[in-house]
Amino acid sequence: MADQIVITEKSSQAKDVRDAVGSRYGEILAAEGHLFDLLEPEDVVPAWKRWSPILLRPDGLYGTRPAEGGNKAAKLRAIREALRTAKRVWLATDCDREGQLIGQEILEHYEYRGQVMRVLFTAQDSQTIRDAFGRAKPNSEYARLYAAAVARRQADQIYNLSLTRTATVILGQGARRVIGVGRVKTPTLAIVCKRELEIRDFVPLAYFEIVATAKVAGGQFQMRHAPQDRIVRREIAHDVVNAAQGFKGALAVRVEDKRQGPPKLHDLPSLQKLCGSRFGWPASKTLEVAQELYDGQGKKIITYPRAEVRYLPQSLISDAPRIVAGLRVGQSFGAIPVPEPPVIRKGASGTFDDKGLEGASHHAVIPNVNTIDNLGELWPRLSSDEKKLFDVIARAYLAALMPDFRYRQTTATLEVRGFEFRASGRQPLDLGWRAAFPDWQPADELGDEAQLLPPLRNGETAQLHDQKIENKETRPPPRYNEGTLIEAMQNAWRFVDDEVLRERLKEAKGIGTPATRAEIIGGLKKQGFLMAHGKHIVPTEAGLSLFGILKQADPALVDPGVTAQLECLLDDVVVGKQEMVTAIDAVCDVAQRIIGKLKDGAAAGGPPLLGAAVGDGPATYPPTPAMKRFADSLARQGIKPPPGYKTSISICRKFLNEHAPKKAEGETPVRLDCKPVTPAQMLYANKIAQGKGVVIPEEAKTNSAAMSAWIDSNRVTKRRKRGHRAAHMLAGSVAPQSTATMKRSRKRKADAATSHPAPSAPVQPNSVTDTALRIPYGNREVALKLGARYRSGRWYAPPGADLSAFEERGWL
Repeated sequence: MADQIVITEKSSQAKDVRDAVGSRYGEILAAEGHLFDLLEPEDVVPAWKRWSPILLRPDGLYGTRPAEGGNKAAKLRAIREALRTAKRVWLATDCDREGQLIGQEILEHYEYRGQVMRVLFTAQDSQTIRDAFGRAKPNSEYARLYAAAVARRQADQIYNLSLTRTATVILGQGARRVIGVGRVKTPTLAIVCKRELEIRDFVPLAYFEIVATAKVAGGQFQMRHAPQDRIVRREIAHDVVNAAQGFKGALAVRVEDKRQGPPKLHDLPSLQKLCGSRFGWPASKTLEVAQELYDGQGKKIITYPRAEVRYLPQSLISDAPRIVAGLRVGQSFGAIPVPEPPVIRKGASGTFDDKGLEGASHHAVIPNVNTIDNLGELWPRLSSDEKKLFDVIARAYLAALMPDFRYRQTTATLEVRGFEFRASGRQPLDLGWRAAFPDWQPADELGDEAQLLPPLRNGETAQLHDQKIENKETRPPPRYNEGTLIEAMQNAWRFVDDEVLRERLKEAKGIGTPATRAEIIGGLKKQGFLMAHGKHIVPTEAGLSLFGILKQADPALVDPGVTAQLECLLDDVVVGKQEMVTAIDAVCDVAQRIIGKLKDGAAAGGPPLLGAAVGDGPATYPPTPAMKRFADSLARQGIKPPPGYKTSISICRKFLNEHAPKKAEGETPVRLDCKPVTPAQMLYANKIAQGKGVVIPEEAKTNSAAMSAWIDSNRVTKRRKRGHRAAHMLAGSVAPQSTATMKRSRKRKADAATSHPAPSAPVQPNSVTDTALRIPYGNREVALKLGARYRSGRWYAPPGADLSAFEERGWL
């Protein structure tokens, strides 16, 4: 048996290491991501099998057990056997916190006590891997990185499971659905929900700006009167126009020569934001394409893609000439005028900054120096998407090594009888790094700012003419796409009001990690809380309902700022500012406080149950098929429906009432489905409301179609087969159904059979004369006293029984 082995994170990594170093460092064995899972709460404390509102914090840490799925068992078995004789282990997993955990948790589980060396590489070409083995350090030097990974995993298990169980027991009692709470997932949902509610509640404000053409000796240009306090009255706008009519006056001209440094290099979030806006890619696709460029067979032309900072270490300055030379071989990069030698910027405002990398596992994403010489050969192997992403990464790198963009900023103002008119323009003097982006124009240079001004002199006379009023309207904040949502997660400090805390959080990396944010968003989509609407991400009605419930229960549950504070604690473990157990304790303290508030809220009446919240409001049940068809027909005519019109009758109704054709004889819009509610509908609805303990929406009481939709979404249906039960839950929020849970379910069925024994010779109820009843479990004695009977698996009231008592209880 070998006396040393190499452990990699995945099979492709093992192949790259084998190609680079052969068997020089022993047998190379691949993991398959995490080979161990944390124990479930009931595995640690048997009493925790029953869900209750308590903090699931064990004495010490949660232990681990072998993970299931894929080929994990076989890979773990091979590593376990090799560890028995190995005197030295080389950990060559990914260089980030999760990579450290994936490798070291194996050694910790099997209590390996031999020598452990840590191999870190940010690119997967053979030269980089050989160099990494050559400078490997004892794994003990990365104890803090491992401690931070353990702290995050343990804290997430305690927080997420404790609050999911608490919220489900207290808020979702009787609703037969799990209220899933996640330390990062729930605040991410909140970011999108808050923005959507802002947009829905937004009331546009009409205002006016005045534009006039100014004539000077050297030509003419546009000037604008746009005061800081908007003009909202048209008569005031007319006063300004009248004042500008034929006005002559002296210009105040200010000319400044300015310079602007290049944008920072890319980390994963900035790549995801840019690709989302430019190419319409979801965040997961950006990561997928970047991963292929990093470790794809025959590629490996960029560095580690899950970057979390936008700096490079100063040790990579010497690679710059070689990377530039390799890139300029290609036609698309050859025309970019990178100076010789390239411009090197150090420090926080530059590109190479060792201090900016403190606490980070890897640097910004750049072209791989060890494969760049083969770019001409590799280029044909790349897909069109891979070429797009590499172009983004390469141009950012070249721009970082080019001179500043220099320009002349000219600002002209004209005092017009007490009203200030203004014009500004920017004339490039030296494109510098902007030459790397010939088709790109920053947002702040669009519109009036982009106009080319004629030669202007301070004090020269300008005459205004062609003055006019422009109608403007304030706009709601834009919806997120996946890229801007990831940016919002990264910059969670923006959601915090406290200035001191804001500054502290700016140093952190927000909520989640670069590697997990896209997965979190994807998970919320799968669970039915978020959905794509074109390029945008919007919440579903179920997502909005869950957000409202959790916010009402305790705002900390949905506050990105609170989560960002917890992330700070975990990040501090890496740099030694915080101990692992202390960080876990801090997260547990927050969870314990929230549990206490949820308990107090329940004792005081608390927020509505999930079942009621999902079914009560007029916006939470679907429109009629006719309404959806009408909305779709308007969409085919080019009138874009709002998000949620297929799932919310109120959203659909508002859209149709705004865009439905006018009546021929007047301007009154056609109101849809406005027939009054029938007595039969109202009677049936009242029975449903009494039986479920919900409130009939006011809109449903006055509108037949709305009432029909509400009845359809709330009436009791026959229980489905066991295998379909998950369809009734909010997908993805459901906690894994443990063996104990299934045993309890079987026990309840057995108890039900005992409570309602069928006679040896069952009598079939008469479906014509009997009245079917819905008796909740546990009410057997009351039902029998009221005259109910139970036969053949169902309750019924025989002929002559008084039905009023059953109706009062909602059992009819």
